[in-house]
Order: sequence, then structure tokens, then C-alpha cells
Amino acid sequence: NAADKVNEENAVNTENAASTMDANAQAGKYPVMTFDKAEHDFGTLEQGTNVEHLFTFTNTGDAPLVISDAKGSCGCTVPTFTKEPIAPGAKGEMLVKFNGSGQNQRTISVTVTANTQSGTERVTIKAFVNPKAGAATGVTATK
Repeated sequence: NAADKVNEENAVNTENAASTMDANAQAGKYPVMTFDKAEHDFGTLEQGTNVEHLFTFTNTGDAPLVISDAKGSCGCTVPTFTKEPIAPGAKGEMLVKFNGSGQNQRTISVTVTANTQSGTERVTIKAFVNPKAGAATGVTATK
């Protein structure tokens, strides 16, 4: 059936990518993920405001770059990334969406798992989140 065929093709593609990465690592060749900008500040936001930033990077190494995962340090941040291998000298993108949760200064890191020499790379987003009007702030009014 079609699902089995897709699963077989994915397994072959994963095996081919893994064997290529192993051969490159044994030869001392690694991709290098060089971000144009590794930090983005959204400035001041109202709580619950959805924002996004497109991080761009270049593979400045000498082997294809393969990103296997990317995760935000909190559930408020969702990264999506290039799934295809990025050749040396080529550019890639990672879109990071932040849902504006929390209050006050927020600093969230996104950890990218890739076949670089260190195995992980990191970018950061920042924002100052103002509470919604009428939201509880933890401050009690006194007479």
C-alpha cells in the first residue's frame, strides 16, 4: 500500500543521509550553521499578541547541513525549519512563532539539533510583554 511505500522510501532516505553524515564526520568535514542574526527582540507586546521572526542562516562548513529538530525553551514558542539538507554555501531558514504569553521581560531560546560538530545551535528571541488590560498582575490595591 501507499503508506508502506512512503515509509520504505523515508527509511532509505534516512539511511542515505545518516551514511553521508557518518562519512563526512569521519573525514573531519562538518557543516557550520552561521546565522545572519542569532537574536531577535520583538520589543514591547501586549499579552497574547502572536508574532514571528524568520531567522536565516548559511551553511559555512564543508558538508551538507541536516537539521533534525528545533525546540523552544517554553511551549509559547514554535520553530519550523528547513527539512532538506543544506549544501555548503547555501542558505536556510527557520521561522520562530511566539504567542505573547507571560508578562514582563521574556527571553526564550530555540535549540536547533543538527549534524554540526557541537550537535546543537541556539538562537534567542526577546520581548517585553505587557499584561492585558484588566488582567491580574499580582498587585493588590490598598486604600
